[in-house]
Amino acid sequence: MGMQMAIRVFLPLLLLLASAEHSFSLYEDQVGLMDWHQQYMGKVKHAVFHTQKTGRKRVVVSTEENVIASLDLRHGEIFWRHVLGTNDSVDGIDIALGKYVITLSSEGSVLRAWNLPDGKMVWESFLQGSKPSKSLLSVLINLKVDKDNVILVFSKGCLHALSSIDGEVLWEKDFSAESIEVQQIIQPSGSDRIYAVGFVGSSQFNAYEIDAKNGELLKHKSAAFPDGFYGEVLLVSSDMLVSLDATRSSLVTINFQNEEINFGKTYISDLVEESSSNAVILPSKLSGIFAIKVDTFSVFIRVTTEGKLEVVDKINNAAAVSDALSFSEGQQAFAIVEHVDGKILLTVKLNHDWNGDLLKESIVMDHQRGLVHMVFINTYIRTDRSHGFRALIVMEDHSLLLLQQGAIVWSREESLASIVDVTTSELPVEKKGVSVAKVEQNLFEWLNGHILKLKGTLMLASLEDIATIQGMRLKSFEKSKMTRDHNGFRKLLIVLTRAGKLYALHTGDGRVVWSLLLSSLRKSGSCENPTGLGVYQWQVPHHHALDENPSILVVGRCGPNWDAPGVLSFVDAYIGKELDSLDLTHSVTQVIPLPFTDSVEQHLHLIIDADHHAHLYPRTSEAIGIFQNEFSNVYWYSVDADNGIIKGHDLKINCIGVADEYCFDSRDLWSIVFPSESEKIIETVTRKLNEVVHTQAKVIDGQDVMYKYISKNLLFVATVAPKASGEFRMVTPEESWLVVYLIDTVTGRILHRMTHHGSQGPVRAVFSENWVVYHYFNLRAHRYEMSVIEIYDQSRADNKDVLKLVFGKHNLTSPISLYSRPEVITKSQSYFFTHSVKTITVTSTAKGITSKQLLIGTVGDQVLALDKRYLDPRRSVNPTQAEKEEGVIPLTDSLPIIPQSYVTHALKVEGLRGIVTVPAKLESTTLAFAYGVDLFFTRMAPSRTYDSLTEDFSYALLLITIVALIAAIFVTWVLSERKELQEKWR
Repeated sequence: MGMQMAIRVFLPLLLLLASAEHSFSLYEDQVGLMDWHQQYMGKVKHAVFHTQKTGRKRVVVSTEENVIASLDLRHGEIFWRHVLGTNDSVDGIDIALGKYVITLSSEGSVLRAWNLPDGKMVWESFLQGSKPSKSLLSVLINLKVDKDNVILVFSKGCLHALSSIDGEVLWEKDFSAESIEVQQIIQPSGSDRIYAVGFVGSSQFNAYEIDAKNGELLKHKSAAFPDGFYGEVLLVSSDMLVSLDATRSSLVTINFQNEEINFGKTYISDLVEESSSNAVILPSKLSGIFAIKVDTFSVFIRVTTEGKLEVVDKINNAAAVSDALSFSEGQQAFAIVEHVDGKILLTVKLNHDWNGDLLKESIVMDHQRGLVHMVFINTYIRTDRSHGFRALIVMEDHSLLLLQQGAIVWSREESLASIVDVTTSELPVEKKGVSVAKVEQNLFEWLNGHILKLKGTLMLASLEDIATIQGMRLKSFEKSKMTRDHNGFRKLLIVLTRAGKLYALHTGDGRVVWSLLLSSLRKSGSCENPTGLGVYQWQVPHHHALDENPSILVVGRCGPNWDAPGVLSFVDAYIGKELDSLDLTHSVTQVIPLPFTDSVEQHLHLIIDADHHAHLYPRTSEAIGIFQNEFSNVYWYSVDADNGIIKGHDLKINCIGVADEYCFDSRDLWSIVFPSESEKIIETVTRKLNEVVHTQAKVIDGQDVMYKYISKNLLFVATVAPKASGEFRMVTPEESWLVVYLIDTVTGRILHRMTHHGSQGPVRAVFSENWVVYHYFNLRAHRYEMSVIEIYDQSRADNKDVLKLVFGKHNLTSPISLYSRPEVITKSQSYFFTHSVKTITVTSTAKGITSKQLLIGTVGDQVLALDKRYLDPRRSVNPTQAEKEEGVIPLTDSLPIIPQSYVTHALKVEGLRGIVTVPAKLESTTLAFAYGVDLFFTRMAPSRTYDSLTEDFSYALLLITIVALIAAIFVTWVLSERKELQEKWR
């Protein structure tokens, strides 16, 4: 009776625990044990130094990832940082009043001031204008009105003057009627006048003289230059500008401060022999001198007092030139960076003295960083009171380095802020055979560590012991080893960046194991604008894992257009060596990894070009033989979102008119055309090719069985009304609708269609097993929603009798053909969700047994883990007893957001773009990697670590407990024997 009562009490408690949300909260000392977080900024495009005697020395930068940051000049660490929106590109930065960072962004429409020490926003101004134009920012340091620096901004056809104290607009001058494209805002030294100069059309030059205090137009001059202008103008002295003519064969000097505008024309061929017509003026702001790029060399030209041009020097290997820097008694210096014999040569010269070098240093540079793209210089006072110079350089691979006294002070791998694609690779297998000394050392460390843990468990540890325990956890030798572990936690994350550089990151601590700037993705004569598309596993040796290294395939194209020719690179995943590269004669629109490997375990890939020809790689006779055997089973689909067409394809014969046995023609099997007046494709999602499904059967209500419709050929498509595809929430509920489809990509058959009236995108979706979850906005409810669709196979609905399964009287082994019309049913449900979503993915494990969790990248750049059971379409307000025992959660209208479920804890992955999950060998565990401007990696156990002990498990305490139990048993036995002996003597 007592046992039955205990069971009755225990069972509801067990059900309650089963329905509870798994919590991922950590103790403070556990942060960093299973995760790491790295902060980046992106490729720097503007930099302003702030090195006053008081306060920390820093440099303020803006980047191509729309980041504004303040860096410590000593170590390169980030003091503060702001990541602006995707469409809030930074146009310029400057410093005003010595304490405010001024930024102009969003094509000149937003001006902000940030507090220099802590990065807090001081004020924000929105600038209006009537027409798009170039954006210019200028802080008039020499002109102060009531101790206030005037900020000049030209944007949207209007010149604005603003206060640097509060951002108030002082005056405006509208140039939209004149149709002028202002190129420069110039303030003569010691004057309260400014000049706004620019072009009207391609041949008319205009100069406006304006009172900087009140915006009054003092004088307007205009002149036409018959040969026209090319590009921008550059200020080379207080009253002279220089530009190229329309043919780029001549330099044009423009004197604009006289009564009339005067032009001077000098042929580049008179200055430089054997010059081409592709000259470009370098944008460096110097005084009395400027540089032009002609072919492969840079030419430095001085402007004489008579306005004539004369060549000062010609450098064949110059990479970058800095702006001029005022440093002492009106003297100005600038820096030139050259590439010489694998080193970079940094030279600092005075503007007026070309032959005298203030500084000349040679620095050994890693060739994997590529060429120098930009250089910014700053001065400091040495101990002997002389002037020294430091240089901040931006490299081809987007890395940022500070050079000082002939050495690299620090460097930052900013290319990791622009990851394009991610794949993984296993680490090498650990070689057998370890020295006795190493074994003894490891054994000593193991014993010492567990003794410290035991002291901590028994609360006997001192503060030093606690610090040592935490240090041992964070710097675990096992965690950062360069060999595989039996749990599969240690891997290499191979990431491809926008700079065309590959990185291998260790999952243990996030360090860069190797990096490679791919030669095939660098600018060259044959490839002007290379673009990386993706990275794939190429060769994964299993049978010869000790002898052969895995390799990866990098796919790119020579240009931004979809029909540009492609490039392939093959890279060793262990050492980062480029094994081979191919310049393709065809384009790359789609890469299809095939589920076939050859005898050396190379994966077969099919590359589809713009003409829908399929090209097989590797190009070997063995690969073509394997492919021919599976020729009739190869299908793929293409999505033309602009025209609203989805097509299915298969292969025919070898390409007609092309002598290439690895090229195949395709044919269209089916097409679905969505009416352009009512639907526009905004999202398509399919299952992961390598996803593992543990079982097809799903037990319902404890006795019924439903069979999941498992197919890797299912495609989820979301369409919206054309009016609802524009700007967010700019449409009424009656004008908007969201339609979702499940389409079989082999036959083109629509298996399911559902309409959400009054809803719009953007849509974020994830497809796994037999279900799809998608996120959208409900205009009627004014809230975000998440919906789930589950699809089941009814053709196997009769296989519910256990006896039939035992005696084999079922149809589970009957062949399945997608051409036979499937009998499917779907279940769906919708829930309100609090957040806007950037991306969604799902956890994946080795065998697919562990329950699934959705990893949701929120608009706040955090990653939220949500149990899939909350998105079960079978949820009801009053679930039955059988459903409760099964773990079905009672229905609520909203999905819960539990603070402890944030995988990123209190951290942010700024600019979050994607989340990748990788299964570990341990079934309970999945590895998650989130990337954007920042990187974040963690280990997750959606169903807890049911198949392993935790890392901080105290083996020493367990051993002591066992010894104590044995001793207690022995003592009890002795006492029992003694008592029994005494009783016998009575």
